[in-house]
Amino acid sequence: MTSDDFRKMALEIPTAIEQSHMNHPDFRVAGKIFASLGVPNESWGMVKLTPEQQHTFIEKALEVFKPCSGAWGRQGATNIYLPAAKEGIVRTALETAARNIANRTPRKTTNVQRRTSNAK
Repeated sequence: MTSDDFRKMALEIPTAIEQSHMNHPDFRVAGKIFASLGVPNESWGMVKLTPEQQHTFIEKALEVFKPCSGAWGRQGATNIYLPAAKEGIVRTALETAARNIANRTPRKTTNVQRRTSNAK
C-alpha cells in the first residue's frame, strides 16, 4: 500500500477532509483528527484507536500495526506500516478510527476557556 492509497481510503469516509498539522497531512471528521500520514516517515500512517482496538489490530497484523511512541501510543494512537499493509485491514482501521472520533462526546468547556472566549 502507498500513502496515496491510504489518503484515498481516508477521504472515502463520509464527511472526511484532509488538512495539515505539524507539517504532515491529517484526516478529520467533525473537525477532529482520526488519521494522519508521514510520521515517523513517508512509509507510515497513523489511526486513532482505543487501546483495546489497537491490541486487536496488532494481534491480527503484527508486521503492519504498532503503537505510536509515548503517551499517544498508550492511549491507542497506532502506526501503520504501509508497505506491508493490505487494503481491507487498513480500511477497517480507518473506519474504526473515524467512528471513534465521530462518536466522541465534546469536551466540557472550562471556566478559563469560557472567560477567554467571551473576552472582547
